[in-house]
Amino acid sequence: MRDDENVGQAKGMSREEVLALPAAVDLDTGNRALGLGRSKGYELAKRGEYPCKVLRLGKAYRVVTADLLNLLGLAA
Repeated sequence: MRDDENVGQAKGMSREEVLALPAAVDLDTGNRALGLGRSKGYELAKRGEYPCKVLRLGKAYRVVTADLLNLLGLAA
């Protein structure tokens, strides 16, 4: 597959990338780890239905990495 064929497609994260995340990540990173699109992720967060713990800090959403790892079955 050529590089230009990947333009506009969300790329998932490898196990190593997920394990290297800080304590909390932005919603776009959480969406990428879960394979969610941007619109769907924000819709779920806004409704309080995101599949793992999300913090609302001002106008920004932050996904708690420990909860994300647990959901993905990568928790230690």
